[in-house]
Amino acid sequence: MRLALSMMAAAAMTTGVVAQDKIAPAGAAITRALADPARADQAGDDARRQAAAVLAFSGVKPGDTVIDFLPGAGYWTRIFTGVVGPKGKVYAVWPAAGAKYAEKTLPALQARGLANVTAAVQATNLPTASQPVDLFWTVQNYHDIANKGAGEPALRAFDAAVFKLLKKGGTYVVIDHADAPGTELTGTETKHRIDPAAVRRQIESTGFRYVGTSKALANPADDHGKNVFDPAIRGKTDQFVLKFRKP
Repeated sequence: MRLALSMMAAAAMTTGVVAQDKIAPAGAAITRALADPARADQAGDDARRQAAAVLAFSGVKPGDTVIDFLPGAGYWTRIFTGVVGPKGKVYAVWPAAGAKYAEKTLPALQARGLANVTAAVQATNLPTASQPVDLFWTVQNYHDIANKGAGEPALRAFDAAVFKLLKKGGTYVVIDHADAPGTELTGTETKHRIDPAAVRRQIESTGFRYVGTSKALANPADDHGKNVFDPAIRGKTDQFVLKFRKP
């Protein structure tokens, strides 16, 4: 047992990320939101995305204000709307540079008429908010910020913008495809992966406090060598879920 604990501690020191195996079970609000018949068309994806586990890890709760940044087809937005409830608010936002990704999905999401959801393309590239936010959430997007030569300065600017819009004590959750330890940002454009230790370092450098990481989406069988769109690994990549808090 002592040897196993020592090995885990050594691994954490090597990667700079502390693994959390035990995740609090999903509360009633998350359970209800996932069971909502209105999202029956997407419920078949819940197990692969480990929706209950990662939402419980995030700490999202009724009454929260949430930003779902670059929300894709709105999978997470449609769950958040039920979790935060009528006293909460969800902003599904695309940056100005990502407007092309919203051409089809934005109208479809708006057409659902979700009363506590505002879906829109921002006028800026860095995230902004009209009111302080409890949770900033982004999935499989963080690595893209560093692409096209933007590198660490772009990541720091993004993280600083998130810090500014969060409430004191607010939470920042990043889910992305993991690259091998020590690869830093070298695979962000070629493999669409990023070293989780590099992500932690970037985010902490802007004032956030690291809370922990969930292993809910980890896949030890992924050797991190393939592009995430490679059919051999697509949909099964090793992913990290990092959680930070604004002091």
